[in-house]
Amino acid sequence: MIDYELLCEQISSIAEADPAWYCFLPNASALIFEAMERISWAGFYLIKDGQLVLGPFQGKVACVHIPIGKGVCGTAAQTDKIQLVPDVHAFPGHIACDSASQSEIVVPIHSKGQLVGVLDIDSTFKNRFSAADAEGLEKVARTIGAVCDFGAQG
Repeated sequence: MIDYELLCEQISSIAEADPAWYCFLPNASALIFEAMERISWAGFYLIKDGQLVLGPFQGKVACVHIPIGKGVCGTAAQTDKIQLVPDVHAFPGHIACDSASQSEIVVPIHSKGQLVGVLDIDSTFKNRFSAADAEGLEKVARTIGAVCDFGAQG
């Protein structure tokens, strides 16, 4: 099982080099992708102009724009709640960016009290994510929100 405390420490550490989102988030997605087993995609969607826009990620080509309230990512942003989906094919309105994806977890990210985006992680295995993953990734998202400069101009 992944050590989420260590992952949070590592995420904080990479922000020390440069906390600007366009420097920090690519390394954060790489770190998460390497740290977690049996995942196929790890990355970020950021809120821009009332929708989710693809940010830095690791994995296959992804959907670029996701409306708030649509799919797993859009639902997480709309409800401001973690979406732990054991079988994406059973999720109403699932957006299939990768047809091999079987399960997904999406965690809202806040910075300075505002929802700024979501952390999205996919797996080609059903039931890949657990309540422990949700709890750990919520800590990861809090760490990201605290150390990342989402207002930086890239």
